[in-house]
Amino acid sequence: MKAFLKFDYNQLTKKILEDKLSNFGYQFAIHGFGEIEFYENVPEEKIEELRNEFASYGITIIENQKSAQVQKIKDVIHEMVYGEEVPNVKVSVYLAEKLDHSYGYLSNLFSDITYTSIENYVIIQKIEFAKQLILNNKLSLTEIAFRLNYSSVAHLSTQFKNTTGITPSAFQRIITKRREKNL
Repeated sequence: MKAFLKFDYNQLTKKILEDKLSNFGYQFAIHGFGEIEFYENVPEEKIEELRNEFASYGITIIENQKSAQVQKIKDVIHEMVYGEEVPNVKVSVYLAEKLDHSYGYLSNLFSDITYTSIENYVIIQKIEFAKQLILNNKLSLTEIAFRLNYSSVAHLSTQFKNTTGITPSAFQRIITKRREKNL
């Protein structure tokens, strides 16, 4: 039997952080976009223990201010793509408003640190989510295109093929065949 799960990555990550930090023994607050504030000085060896503990969950402590800002950009993009209600505004406007910086600044910073554009990162995230939605087999391609704020199924299909090398329909057929084979 297979069960399909839906994750709220922000809630999951926050819960892991709260649990691990509570066991850590220092007073703290978790602020939006992955910021943790300790209310006392934490020795470097304790930070290293925490770094190792978080690593098993895929969580990294970032000490570089530019890298931290890039992580905030990624978090907002994830919120935008994977959230329950996708905002119907341009990514540039949404990021600038959420992070209180000009889009030009955010775009240049993101490109300098990641060697890719925000636009490309958004496309990759949308296509990954589209693949998850196809795997769940509950939405049509039209519904997926609408859910991900594409102007049409053709636009989704073009970006899907450019990113993965196959069309969403071909991806659906492959998934269907694999499921039938496993029955």
